[in-house]
Amino acid sequence: MNKVILMGRLTRDPDVRYTTGERSSTIARYTLAVDRRRRANDGEQTADFISCVAFDKSAEFAEKYLKQGTKVVITGRIQTGSYVNKDGNKVYTTDVVVEDQEFAESKASAGGDGAYVPAAGKPSASNAGDGFINIPDGVEDEGLPF
Repeated sequence: MNKVILMGRLTRDPDVRYTTGERSSTIARYTLAVDRRRRANDGEQTADFISCVAFDKSAEFAEKYLKQGTKVVITGRIQTGSYVNKDGNKVYTTDVVVEDQEFAESKASAGGDGAYVPAAGKPSASNAGDGFINIPDGVEDEGLPF
């Protein structure tokens, strides 16, 4: 089984290219900075920089919605390959082929537009008009209609 799950931030906007021919497709490449669990000896946070590639609908989604600094969760598979560069040297590659990608934070917590999302994850009174009702603390489950 070859399954990868990653959460990280894009290091730059996706590089999107289009192929032509018998079957045209869209290809998006981006790098995720994924924090390591352990910090360096000096206390600094360290990260791995993982190359990701998305095709067709996933690539179009990346082009439209992802940008540098966006925090995403992706699932996919590892794919290795190689090619000979212009100097005649063989170069080995490792990419994660994206099968699914989702936002890992709201626009508001990322500093974008939108309603306030509390850091602690507790509901707060909001007049954002997002269609959700804030349920106050202390309401029993029996009082809910579902």
